[in-house]
Amino acid sequence: MKRVAIATLGCKTNQFESAAMTEQFRKAGYCVVPFTEPADIYVVNSCTVTARTDAETRRLIRRARRLNPRAHVVATGCYAQVAQGELERMPEVDTVLGNREKGDIAGLVEAGESRVSDIGAEPAAGPLELSSFAEHTRAFLQAQNGCNSYCAYCIVPFARGRSRSVPLDDVLTGVRELAANGYQEVVLTGIHLGAYGLDLSPRLSLAGLVRRIAEEWLVPRLRLGSVEPNELSDELLGLMAASDAICPHVHLPLQSGSDSVLHRMGRRYTARSFRDLAAGIAAALPDAFIGADIIAGFPGETDEEFRETLLLVEELPFSDLHVFPFSRRAGTRAAGMPGQVPANVVRVRGERLREAAAMKKGAFLQRFCGRVLPVLGQGWDPESGLIRGLSRNYIQVEYPAIEGLVNREAAVRVESVHGGRSLGRLAE
Repeated sequence: MKRVAIATLGCKTNQFESAAMTEQFRKAGYCVVPFTEPADIYVVNSCTVTARTDAETRRLIRRARRLNPRAHVVATGCYAQVAQGELERMPEVDTVLGNREKGDIAGLVEAGESRVSDIGAEPAAGPLELSSFAEHTRAFLQAQNGCNSYCAYCIVPFARGRSRSVPLDDVLTGVRELAANGYQEVVLTGIHLGAYGLDLSPRLSLAGLVRRIAEEWLVPRLRLGSVEPNELSDELLGLMAASDAICPHVHLPLQSGSDSVLHRMGRRYTARSFRDLAAGIAAALPDAFIGADIIAGFPGETDEEFRETLLLVEELPFSDLHVFPFSRRAGTRAAGMPGQVPANVVRVRGERLREAAAMKKGAFLQRFCGRVLPVLGQGWDPESGLIRGLSRNYIQVEYPAIEGLVNREAAVRVESVHGGRSLGRLAE
């Protein structure tokens, strides 16, 4: 039996697609092993959001070749989609496959054929078959792919194509099958999830999809991936507040707290509208985890514009932030913009934002000390006897319990927070 290993970089959509590729290979008779072990085939599912992720893809490709000099090394994903020639020039790479080709990766690898289709011509997002997921307790499900926004800094629309929604019945079937296979939580993912259904006939919405899943109670816990600030509708927020099935957790790509920077980025909201949205979320979902993405050092960002972002971050009820130093991506409008911020300034600004994020996260976790939270057990450590679990509002909690409570939701009283970790005990 041939052995295949898959490494995944980037977003939840990539993680879902790696799980689907894993299932393909297993059905084709392969043994799937960890990427750290010797294998006959290594697949690197790449991300190209930043120059750092490009470099990490190249590093993993070279590592695969060292692990087995005679292996077949495959590069796929977003970096492969936009930089096929660059990867084909690497001596360690045997095959380059685009995002469209993930749907038939086992056959294409067997044929030893490199192929990167024109993702911009892809007409629809058909469902990728997936009945199992590596985590065993919660699974990602792709409901949408692609993006029409073309923000100034972003290469993703070129790597993923235009926005395409998986048909409603296919998403509902996917949720049902994952729940039937024992998954207690499903995370809906997409490149531009808030655009779900706008391309379907009849036209649908993300709120409509979420309503169907919640009303039919298809899975005990439903979580949403990142949603654009101007697309988190009152209807969707109301559903989250009214339903016990929808996890109180939102992730919003803010990117900047300065209106002038947002305008240069091509973002379709203002700092004031974001402030109002955050207040609305906090009012409707007082215990919600509110995460956000921030870019430090966008071209032309002045000290005053950065200060506006930092002040907004400090003001709003964030639970955590993902801070990205601006990465100059060839083919984007931002790559040619004047006023590129020096790397040392970008680094300092990123550090200040991460410091603010750490304070926000610490304060958020401390709020729940003494509270009882429903926690889904994800893994058990036999040495410590602790289960690592995830609350509905996205708090990682560790608590002593038997292994049998893995993949079960238990009431856990949070007792303390140490080093960003919440510790607790089963509530009586």
